[in-house]
Amino acid sequence: MLKSDTMAREVAGYLLQINAIKLNTENPFTWASGLRAPIYCDNRRILSFPDVRQDVARKMATLVQKYYPDVELLAGVATGAIAQGVLVAERLHLPFVYVRSGSKSHGLGARVEGHVDEGKKTVVIEDLVSTGKSSLAAVQALREAGLKVLGMAAVFTYNLPQAEHNLREERCALHTLSSYEALLAKVQEDKIFGERALNTLHAWRKDPVKWSDTAAK
Repeated sequence: MLKSDTMAREVAGYLLQINAIKLNTENPFTWASGLRAPIYCDNRRILSFPDVRQDVARKMATLVQKYYPDVELLAGVATGAIAQGVLVAERLHLPFVYVRSGSKSHGLGARVEGHVDEGKKTVVIEDLVSTGKSSLAAVQALREAGLKVLGMAAVFTYNLPQAEHNLREERCALHTLSSYEALLAKVQEDKIFGERALNTLHAWRKDPVKWSDTAAK
């Protein structure tokens, strides 16, 4: 079994290889939130690459078993983590539900889709954690549905201080396959960028909001 830091760099390598993670220190990306960043991550691309898809699903299943051995139900966050969650649920032979970003305006008006037994020990599956707000909104919806949320498992996190604060405030544990810190280690290890670009990537990690404001000028 791979050591966690080695595995994190390996997964970061996968995401770079399939262009799920894009890095550009000269022309930053603008996120939906308006934040500008030298990184953009779209883990839905994992689904298009069978070998990567299977290995990520296997690693995610192992992660869930390791940190949440009492899990009884998996819940994917719509839309990006639905497929990832189903793949992990299949491997662990667990029931699965998914959480909408908002309640339906028709039918039963459900926010949590699927069969729910109150009190079930639930792990939230995410493909990506940025600020953690949408992930924690899903956690809240699951708790309101009567489920006991053990924590969250995700493919990748940006390691943003805001996310760490938000998760801590909601007392929600997070375990991931890879992270921005592991990505930086992989980029440095493979000499993908020179020193100046690496310094830019590190600077963004320290203060994303200040970096974004500066890049916008």
